Amino acid sequence: MDIACVIPVYNNASTVLQVAAGCKKFLPRVIIVDDGSSDLPENFAAAVQSLGVEMLRHSRNLGKGAALKTALAYLAGQQTTYMITIDADGQHLPQDLPAFLDELHADGRNADLLLVGVRDFTAPNIPASSRFGRNFSNFWIKLETGLDCQDTQSGFRAYPVQAINRLKLRCTRYNFEIEVLVRCLWGGVRLREIPIRVIYDPPEKRISHFRPFLDNLRLSLLHASLLTNRLLCLPHRRIVDTPPTRSAMPSLWREPGKFCLFLLRENATPLLLGLSAGVSTFLAILPLLACHMLVILYVCCRLRLNKVMALSIQNLFMPPLTPFLCIELGYYLRQGEFLHELSLQTVVCELHLRFWEWLLGSLIIAPVAAVLVGLIVYVLANCCHKSKEETTNASGAA
Repeated sequence: MDIACVIPVYNNASTVLQVAAGCKKFLPRVIIVDDGSSDLPENFAAAVQSLGVEMLRHSRNLGKGAALKTALAYLAGQQTTYMITIDADGQHLPQDLPAFLDELHADGRNADLLLVGVRDFTAPNIPASSRFGRNFSNFWIKLETGLDCQDTQSGFRAYPVQAINRLKLRCTRYNFEIEVLVRCLWGGVRLREIPIRVIYDPPEKRISHFRPFLDNLRLSLLHASLLTNRLLCLPHRRIVDTPPTRSAMPSLWREPGKFCLFLLRENATPLLLGLSAGVSTFLAILPLLACHMLVILYVCCRLRLNKVMALSIQNLFMPPLTPFLCIELGYYLRQGEFLHELSLQTVVCELHLRFWEWLLGSLIIAPVAAVLVGLIVYVLANCCHKSKEETTNASGAA
């Protein structure tokens, strides 16, 4: 099995050679991809050569994703099996490479395994922004793939080169690692996670090329695109030969009791229950005439939410109260005054006149109600979950 270690670098001259030397101890083949750095000394190429490390260069900065794509194309042409990536800033420890190598050699299958290093965030000096960013990203990946990933932002990974070379990847910046992860999982690549250590320097010493506004905008647009793709049920090209995983859902006709119990327990974490309630609330308030239940059920199936919670919550917003509130608000926004006569004639018989007011009012009420209901359900579910854990622990101790 041919495995190469790739280190994308942009203005990390003070740490990249040390990282490369550390990786060289565990892998004979190490490649540095210089993404248009401006801080590299004149003798940098000679220093890289003296370490026995290869180097690829971009004449200008194109982004981390572009650097990884350059390495993937280079390694694919040489029939390399796996590419292990590690950051150049010294946050990742080359000493964790053996865990990746052992996993790849032990697996011994068809080069269809994606390994992701899960950073240890238990240290007190981990920035709060990093903790939030990881949890937020994990949440969106769960919606887009239906799989639980513990660290979707980790750059310490092992990619199956030939499989990924079959993907059409558009992102070239920090969003590349999210796109490639989602499309790999859609394409049938198996995911396995490995615990790794991480070193965070104090803020004054930390070198980060992440631009909060621009890169977060890119990530948001990417997640919106991937989620839309998921909701529209667009076909995904399988890039490996592994068969699709079969659903564990029992048969409704053969085992109706187990089927109902499965629906109750499916995706029933506090977060997913809250999200199910919020999504259901939002859709139930919109003027989706005669098809609320179908739309809610479809969205829950696509995003793997709790169907029982979603279908139960939508009953809280059945006509006539919610449509009347939306129409009143929409009428006020359009006319500057409230509709004083809410009757069968003004609402039902003149529905064609009230529809746009209903829609306008719902676009304001729906997101507010969705957030409130989702938070309430999340808090209640979280309290029940903790109470159940405490009861279980007390029973175990006894």
